[in-house]
Amino acid sequence: MSDITRRQFVKGAVAVGAASTISFPRLIRAQGLNEKLQVGFIAVGGRAEAHTGFCHKAGLQCIAFAEVDQTRWNGVLGQKGWEQAAGYTDWRKVFENHGKKLDVAFVATPDHTHFAPSMTAVSMGIHCYTEKPLTWSVREAQLLAAAYAKNPKVVTQQGNQGHAGNGWRLAYEYIKAGAVGDIKEFHTWTNRPIWPQGGDRPEGSDPVPATLDWEAWIGAAPMRPYKKEVYHAFNWRGFVDFGSGALGDMACHTTDGIYSIMKPGYAATAEPFIMSGPVKDQWPAGMVVKSTYRATADRPGFKTFWYEGVDGNKRPFMPDIPEELEADGRQLPRTGNLIIGTKGKMLVIGDYWETPQIIPEKRRKEFGKPPQLLERSPGHHEEFIMACKGEKPREFSQSNYSYSGPMAANIQLGNLCARAGKKLELDEAGKIVSDPKINDLAWREPRQGWGPLEMKV
Repeated sequence: MSDITRRQFVKGAVAVGAASTISFPRLIRAQGLNEKLQVGFIAVGGRAEAHTGFCHKAGLQCIAFAEVDQTRWNGVLGQKGWEQAAGYTDWRKVFENHGKKLDVAFVATPDHTHFAPSMTAVSMGIHCYTEKPLTWSVREAQLLAAAYAKNPKVVTQQGNQGHAGNGWRLAYEYIKAGAVGDIKEFHTWTNRPIWPQGGDRPEGSDPVPATLDWEAWIGAAPMRPYKKEVYHAFNWRGFVDFGSGALGDMACHTTDGIYSIMKPGYAATAEPFIMSGPVKDQWPAGMVVKSTYRATADRPGFKTFWYEGVDGNKRPFMPDIPEELEADGRQLPRTGNLIIGTKGKMLVIGDYWETPQIIPEKRRKEFGKPPQLLERSPGHHEEFIMACKGEKPREFSQSNYSYSGPMAANIQLGNLCARAGKKLELDEAGKIVSDPKINDLAWREPRQGWGPLEMKV
């Protein structure tokens, strides 16, 4: 896109006066010569419906979309004013045919097809919102962070909507006020997976429905036969080739406060502390991952523990109940965070850091509320669109790739150490140094023709 934005152009045109005859230059990216952002969607069903619904309500204009399952196309074509949007089953067609007109792209496909369209969008100068987890692999996340740095006019956002909430900000303010002292450990647990995990590759195949583009659904992953209700439209999360298991599904939410508060950089080590079984075609039914992070000038080093799934006896992996909760007659919630500091503990209930609480209750009442230090967000989609329109700076979209890229890489490092079956040591740039051969697992070469159309990093 040119240095002059359409918004600036429109304002300048209005100033000239209604009587003027204006020859509109070709440098304007979008059609219509109005202030509506021209948007393209890569997936419009399932989770993507949250994005199509918001964009329609916000007055954005959809000009093209890709959705592999044509039974879901009504997510766009059923919206008033979007009936003329061009629909494809192949995401590449959106950029090949409409890339010069697009202002914004939303990517909400399965994990294994996040990277290629996201990298293509950013490299073409198109603002990009990508669902969580940002990428399927460690290296893909690092490359998107590099692309964000290389393309300074592009606004980006990862879809971890809790980052726009007040909860982690309140937790940050408690910690800065000294409520728990220096942080030693974070314990984070989830009720996922709620889909099959722990198994091997299913045998056989089924006819591909006429409404499903299986070639496009497989995308960058190795080809395999279609199996009815095994992969599409939900259970793909448990398969290593397509999903990122419970870590990919929930850690971008449930560990978000750790990255927001601690700004840890890349992990120093990551190890599969406990695994219910080896990684096969599916991720294990349960595991605990331990990571360590380096000290900085502002804080000591700390450890994190991630708990997911169940053990061989179907018991959930969770931390022990802290004595501070037992003193109040309380149990741990089924999902949340326990923060252990040198002077106390904090419990965060739920997936999105909504309710940070000093424990026990007596200590919480004594401490009171901390002073507010951080600006609150107008909303996750809202901050992204405001930055896209130039109403706010680029970084106002706070889960941008410079933040969410290293975060996603650390999260996928947990899956990577599970695949390697051993502890990994990394340098400060996020490269594995304990066993350099494992770096090969941090990247998967896309299937022929299904990588990014452009890559500026």
